[in-house]
Amino acid sequence: MGKDAALRLIREGHIVYGAARRVEKMKDLVDAGGYALKLDITNDDNIAEVVDHILREQGRIDVLLNNAGYAIYGAVEDTSIEDVRRQFDVNFFGLARITQQVLPHMRANKRGKIINISSVGGKIYSPLGSFYHATKHALEGWSDSLRLELKDKGIDVVIVEPGLIATEFGDVMYQPMLERSGDGAYSRIAQGMAKATKASYEKSNQASPPSVISNVIVKAVNSPKPKTRYAAGKFAKPMLFIRRFFSDRTFDRIMMMQVNRMAG
Repeated sequence: MGKDAALRLIREGHIVYGAARRVEKMKDLVDAGGYALKLDITNDDNIAEVVDHILREQGRIDVLLNNAGYAIYGAVEDTSIEDVRRQFDVNFFGLARITQQVLPHMRANKRGKIINISSVGGKIYSPLGSFYHATKHALEGWSDSLRLELKDKGIDVVIVEPGLIATEFGDVMYQPMLERSGDGAYSRIAQGMAKATKASYEKSNQASPPSVISNVIVKAVNSPKPKTRYAAGKFAKPMLFIRRFFSDRTFDRIMMMQVNRMAG
């Protein structure tokens, strides 16, 4: 999603820096006229180096798009705290740290945009996803509070909540989940979740293309007054509607019906 948005913004004439651990994966961004920097979002020194590098070359940062994230799934009692800490380091603490690094420069310029890629998972929940959802719920609350802090600073804070998007998310999530919980006390739920996840990402036209998220990112970047939230992608708005207007017990039943159906 991040690369697709970066390429769109480059084509529109924006100066774009992509920062990622696997810098070799960003050759097409460089070929398109962008810049690629190596970044481990869990390393404070590396974060400071990247921000300083951009400021030396460009003199300012107008937009920060926080897109790093992944999901660990598994039963709470099957998931190591080491894995949980890593999940929060990537999905939340690293994002918060790079935002802290950029904010003083945006404040000095009295303008800027912080765009945080959250998920519908920041508003809903699913079995075996407790720690992933915790990071996204944290990001939602953090972003809302930050928006209030920056209200008179000329800096917008925008949350993007993708639904089901055709990315590597499913592949990264479901095999480790089976390794954690596929054979123990939660095996039935884990098998059902794995089948449901695999079906969702492999079935033709089930997941939305990354361009759906790029569209709202570009819209937020270009808008003089962006929305505080953009929900987009397959199932995003229906799931948020159900979560908002139906009871917890009803939502629980809807989620478990799907898992139980796949578990057999």
